[in-house]
Amino acid sequence: MKKVLIFQTAFLGDLILTSPLIKSVKKTFPEAEVHLVVRKGLEGVFEGFGYLNKIIPFDKKGLWGFAKRLKRENYSLVLSPHRSHRTSLILFLSQIPRRIGYDRAGFSFLYTDRVKHEFRKGLHEVERLLNLLKPLENQVSVVYDRKVELPLEDGLYAKTLSRFSLKEKSYTLIAPGSVWPTKAWLPEYFAEVGKHLLKRGLKVVLVGSRADEPYCSKVFEKMEGRALNLCGKTSLKEFFALVKGARVLVSNDSSPVHAAAAFNTPVVEVYGATVPDFGFFPYGIGKVVEVEGLKCRPCGLHGGKSCPEGHFKCMVELSPQKVVNAVEELLNTC
Repeated sequence: MKKVLIFQTAFLGDLILTSPLIKSVKKTFPEAEVHLVVRKGLEGVFEGFGYLNKIIPFDKKGLWGFAKRLKRENYSLVLSPHRSHRTSLILFLSQIPRRIGYDRAGFSFLYTDRVKHEFRKGLHEVERLLNLLKPLENQVSVVYDRKVELPLEDGLYAKTLSRFSLKEKSYTLIAPGSVWPTKAWLPEYFAEVGKHLLKRGLKVVLVGSRADEPYCSKVFEKMEGRALNLCGKTSLKEFFALVKGARVLVSNDSSPVHAAAAFNTPVVEVYGATVPDFGFFPYGIGKVVEVEGLKCRPCGLHGGKSCPEGHFKCMVELSPQKVVNAVEELLNTC
């Protein structure tokens, strides 16, 4: 193998969880160039990652033109965690000789090898991604590296903590935002957890992208301004630095959970519309908190804009005390 491509244009959390696949490919084919296609705007996630030779952004426009670009690279193999019709078609048109994707992908018949994409209790997304290497086991000794990893320079880590006047393990992170409203726990509940952490003698830092500002602002308001609101004020790398230095992270079912896995940061993950069986539970030190016994859960693979039943019981009935208990368990044991 001279060149191997990994095609992953999903959201941030999915991209972070692709790191074990990237490392495994490079360790299996140490002499090969390994390239990665990512959603435009996420090029910086793996900047400086020693397992990659090139990162290619894709804005999901110009299907034919992008396929021609990939064709010129003369890849021997492509692995595709992304399951869209567009991705399958682009990779087919790129004429890469061997194309491995999932059987549930759109236009999956365009792949030369199809791997079962399964949901079952206890199966994490990391393992599901690594299954893409299974078709290669008859030809090569596949090296599996299951550790989630993100590149972060020590200098940037120290600089980030200094910039925000934070000391390592003296603060906690709360990430109350989500792309999907039904995956977002109530801001007033997050605030109650934050107040408990303050009593614990820990600083509370609110994090998220600019799109998460409405959630963070409400938590900040409910905490009467006694938190450090850094929502939308950090770069991706600075966000990773904050995750690395935190004593514990409290988050919805979203990307911060997976960033925490890269730095062995304990995490409490709050579930609403989605469920842990989808495979995105903490892949490291962590606790899952959810309301059990609701027949309407899960109501979608990604969540939605509003509760289909109109009651939002999965979040309304999930008490702050239940999350506090999970946080305390981590603080007392980690």
